[in-house]
Amino acid sequence: LIMSPAMWKWTCLVSHLLLSTTVSPLGRQQPPHPKRPFITFTGEQAEGNFNHLVVDERTGHIYLGAVNRIYKLSSDLKVLVTHETGPDDDNPKCYPPRIVQTCNEPLTPTNNINKMLLIDYKENRLLACGSLYQGICKLLRLDDLFKLGEPFHKKEHYLSGVNDSGSVFGVIVSYSNMDDKLFIATAVDGKPEYFPTISSRKLTKNSEADGMFAYVFHDEFVASMIKIPSDTFTIIPDFDIYYIYGFSSGNFVYFLTLQPEMISPPGSTTKEQVYTSKLVRLCKEDTAFNSYVEVPIGCEKNGVEYRLLQAAYLSKAGAILARSLGVGPEDDILFTVFSKGQKRKMKSLDESALCIFVLKNINDRIKDRLQSCYRGEGTLDLAWLKVKDIPCSSALLTIDDNFCGLDMNAPLGVSSMVRGLPIFTEDGDRMTSVIAYVYKNHSLAFVGTKSGKLKK
Repeated sequence: LIMSPAMWKWTCLVSHLLLSTTVSPLGRQQPPHPKRPFITFTGEQAEGNFNHLVVDERTGHIYLGAVNRIYKLSSDLKVLVTHETGPDDDNPKCYPPRIVQTCNEPLTPTNNINKMLLIDYKENRLLACGSLYQGICKLLRLDDLFKLGEPFHKKEHYLSGVNDSGSVFGVIVSYSNMDDKLFIATAVDGKPEYFPTISSRKLTKNSEADGMFAYVFHDEFVASMIKIPSDTFTIIPDFDIYYIYGFSSGNFVYFLTLQPEMISPPGSTTKEQVYTSKLVRLCKEDTAFNSYVEVPIGCEKNGVEYRLLQAAYLSKAGAILARSLGVGPEDDILFTVFSKGQKRKMKSLDESALCIFVLKNINDRIKDRLQSCYRGEGTLDLAWLKVKDIPCSSALLTIDDNFCGLDMNAPLGVSSMVRGLPIFTEDGDRMTSVIAYVYKNHSLAFVGTKSGKLKK
């Protein structure tokens, strides 16, 4: 279970969560439950927030990524082990790898903000990536947080140059007979020459191997990565792709993103910057990233647009919800939180909506778009591509549900937005996080809010 990073950016894990009123299926508010004591955990340092949290689904142990610390907690929030990750001497202007080129910038004691925390179940280790040294990762043994490795000799060992704890998302794809893969997505903070925005990396069995985090494929012309063209930044100087959530399902890996676009409002001759929420899809086995497709997603209720993605979580439909949606109980459902409008990424409005998407419906829309493009219809239609109106090329082939692209018509964008089904709105206390699961055929969602309320 990987919680949304936004849900855990508090200095105390659970003490500020108060059970809010619940809403019945008919929309009537139920009386609030009496307040109950919560188990709490407070970190050792007043200076730093908690950034990320993962739970070992086999043992129930909790791993908590913080500023300068990784904690291992029992299920009742007792500290079992602590691993220090910082501070250390660094400068954000120093670029990797230092073993090849020394840095001439002054080094000062710098905090290490945890940016990604993943459990590698097959090798019984924790991937803990921080903000020091342009995104170095430690590989820690799950049992005692002993450092198994910390690759730093090659440029590809440095995964992200952004200090924001919520700017990186990783998805592990596991295999029984070969090394696993890590799909990693990161904001690039104006440094596309150093960092691809999405790439797939090798997770070697040996934590100290030089091949750890190397690109799955890399030659002179093609690599397992997507880079934002530098020309994009001349059009939108602060352009970046912000990754909110990631997961794998079937043959694909998905990332949910927020990215700026320039649009012309109706009746206006000038363009303005807005933010668009998009789902990005890649085939797990696509080493050349020819399968990259992105599709805009959003939500609308009573004429109000909710377009700024705040959080997301993948769950199953469950028998009861499945019947109302016309899908199977094991079908994948995306629970998403959007705030109102699409103009203020950093200052989202408090009005927000909880919406659901059937993943199969999004995949069907992507298949339709692939089929039309391979018939030669339209353009690649990616806002951040260097030349936006590259025409689609026709090719005689069958595009099925698992089509993984060719070295043409890629990367590809879907122009029309896929709309989610709004199931709950909140006007005064913005929803900021969500998790969901199926219990006795019911789909349950837990939503965290801006003020620290928990809604069930």
